[in-house]
Amino acid sequence: MDVVHRLTESEVDRALKALASGQRRAIVRLLAESGGAPDPACCAATTEVCACKISERLGLAASTVSHHMALLREAGLVRARKDGTWVYYALDRERLREVADAVARL
Repeated sequence: MDVVHRLTESEVDRALKALASGQRRAIVRLLAESGGAPDPACCAATTEVCACKISERLGLAASTVSHHMALLREAGLVRARKDGTWVYYALDRERLREVADAVARL
């Protein structure tokens, strides 16, 4: 029998607070849509998006992206991987499902 991980109220609160920002929801949507072919001209990876691409696509300053990504990472909604000078972000789809399930149980 599969064990279902249930988030604590604190974890749900942190995730919902992170998703309360329109800019952070736009970042989550961008990450959710990732999965295309790598961009050899830059730093894009298959299931990840580089911080520079997030900044470019959403018209946000690098410092703004960094701030939002820190909050999304703290909420467990995204994972980060540093490779040289690039930071790649990926949506933690399982965590997002857990948050959605927690909201559905309200």
